[in-house]
Amino acid sequence: MTQIPLGPHQALHSKNASERFILNLFDRLWEKFRSRVSYVNNYEKLVQASGASFFNDHIALRTFCSQNPLAGISSISRIFEALGYRGEDCYNFEDKHLSAIYFQHPQPSFPKVFISELRTWELKPSSKHIIHGALKTHRTNLPESFLTDLHHLETKSESSRASLLEEAVEFFHELPWHLPEKSDLLELNLDSQYAAWVLVHGYNVNHFTSLINSHKVPALDDIEKTTEALLKAGVPMKKEIEGARGSKLRQTATEAVLIDVPVLENGKLTSMPWTYAYFELAQRDTYKDPVTGKVLRYEGFLGQQATNLFDMTKIAT
Repeated sequence: MTQIPLGPHQALHSKNASERFILNLFDRLWEKFRSRVSYVNNYEKLVQASGASFFNDHIALRTFCSQNPLAGISSISRIFEALGYRGEDCYNFEDKHLSAIYFQHPQPSFPKVFISELRTWELKPSSKHIIHGALKTHRTNLPESFLTDLHHLETKSESSRASLLEEAVEFFHELPWHLPEKSDLLELNLDSQYAAWVLVHGYNVNHFTSLINSHKVPALDDIEKTTEALLKAGVPMKKEIEGARGSKLRQTATEAVLIDVPVLENGKLTSMPWTYAYFELAQRDTYKDPVTGKVLRYEGFLGQQATNLFDMTKIAT
């Protein structure tokens, strides 16, 4: 019987409790993502059949920026910062009212974390009203004691670490506010599809990313070959690859899957289909550092490419 490969973080080496915790957290987030995004199964079979390897380049998370209650990049990033991640670069997407920071762990093989936030004050009044209504019901933020415990994982028992892991997973997987009204979701989507996505999905992972460079087999050694192989396997892909041949970063993605999300209709529980997530492909190539003259692999992100990838979760209404 053909076995599906283990998650993309299983093969990474961890040298202490903090690093093991990070990889376990990514694996748990991956489990839910993989169970919902069926195209991942096609990709895994393709990788296995080709004798390639799979490395997760980064995950992406979305949130609202709010003063009261406090929400935004910092409220999510602090979990990762307590585990050693540090901010590497920031980005602005003016037409989408978004700011973003990507975070990197000292272990360069660990996945990057790309967190974006919606500047809610830039939206029209009716949209702000809907978002602020949801945020008023936002659960209590994780206490500082939780971050302290993450920072001192080496001193914790195995059972304590397991409990902390469950708390971290719940933070990402559970909707942080009350279920939205269907009419509010549809209205908000007209102003910002990003805002509508966050309203129904909260802090769930928006996408995981295969690093093309990790494949290391001729059949899948560039983004065109991998994209074509996925298309042949029946996976619907983004129409264009972001970044021309020779660019230091090239990206594409599967289409986003639709899932049924719970909403309220006149106060009664119901559900409706909404875009959830896509699986991204990224090819990172070398460039010459203008300061040092060294040839390095590019590890950051390019604003225009990210802008176009944000649109992968648009939904027709």
